[in-house]
Amino acid sequence: MTPEAERFLAKANRLLVEARTMLGAALPEAAGRSAYLAGFHAAQALVFESSGRSLKMHAGVRAEFLRLTRNDASLDGALCSFLARSYRLKALADYETGPGAQLPAARAEQAVAEAARFVSQIASSLAEPGPPRG
Repeated sequence: MTPEAERFLAKANRLLVEARTMLGAALPEAAGRSAYLAGFHAAQALVFESSGRSLKMHAGVRAEFLRLTRNDASLDGALCSFLARSYRLKALADYETGPGAQLPAARAEQAVAEAARFVSQIASSLAEPGPPRG
């Protein structure tokens, strides 16, 4: 694995710690945002390892991640949709206001658990030798 991909995964793991801390502090929106960002950085690791490129736009990372993993049987298909689903949590935390703009603690807990599985699967996938993706 390239040093760049390792750095993306290290950041993803730091964000998981942050998300768990936010859950413990009863800050579900912050936990949801950090869960999404953990997944985003794990996806960045896979994209970089596959293409040598570091994408900055969220939509670009999600699209490239889906393209690269479309036929990858080693990744759980349900987890591959994690980035799209959890981006809504980041958007809610960053931009939404009003009565419906609060993230329930149970949903934040679910997002953090999914993020942990997502990051773990990406890390395992990148640790395995095999043909390049794409």
